[in-house]
Amino acid sequence: MPSKSQIIATIGPAMKDRGLIREMILAGMDVARLNFSWGTYEEHAGYIKNIREMAEEVGKKVPIIQDLSGPRAQGDTGHEFNKEAVEVITPKDLADLKFGLEHNVDYVAMSFVGNAGDVFKLREEIKKLNKNIPIISKIERKVALDNLDEIIKVSDAIMIARGDLGNEVPLEDIPLIEEKIIKACKSAGKPVIVATGMLFSMTKNPEPTRAEITDIEFAILNGADAVMLSEETATGKYPILSIETMEKAVRAAENKLSSENRLSVNLL
Repeated sequence: MPSKSQIIATIGPAMKDRGLIREMILAGMDVARLNFSWGTYEEHAGYIKNIREMAEEVGKKVPIIQDLSGPRAQGDTGHEFNKEAVEVITPKDLADLKFGLEHNVDYVAMSFVGNAGDVFKLREEIKKLNKNIPIISKIERKVALDNLDEIIKVSDAIMIARGDLGNEVPLEDIPLIEEKIIKACKSAGKPVIVATGMLFSMTKNPEPTRAEITDIEFAILNGADAVMLSEETATGKYPILSIETMEKAVRAAENKLSSENRLSVNLL
């Protein structure tokens, strides 16, 4: 039986073959994520077309998340938040948003949200394009933690983006922050996604580490509604195996919750 919690998989260069997307859906991908920090509009249009067609062929609804890049700058460890940025929504984001809405994406994920005002601004931009689409606010800045309750209140869902968050807070604090955010989202009845690095070793290796399996299961046990794969599926060597591995870990945690009558999932 498939897991009730959702598995989000990032679509990328490894997904040129539409048959591979079909395999991902069959393996357990519930939601597809398109990362607009990379790729051309032509590539993203192709991904969207293939996801829709393969989902219809399989007979499963697969929502698509458009993940806006936000104000990124090149840092020592890759692209990270540009602290000199005045606005969280960049001109590139606005152009990407227009493209995404024209192609009927199901969700928009907003990077580097700092407060409720940032979410309101994105919602206004969506309204200008005569659309109404749910917003997923990504928590990846220290200031967002200070304004967590107001961000949750005005968002449709929350993503705990642990990669960039790790650039702003001590790494040893991230598990505690993750638990805090999950609890706040559950109290508010908003779906919460745990993302980044969940099976990172599987970008190159066919076997996960024990720590990675523990990470996934504790996210579900703490109440996460969805867990996400990034490089593991977008550019990794084992995208299908990564999804299957995550599905097994999620089901194991859900079995524990079900036995205690604690399984409660808010779906995207």
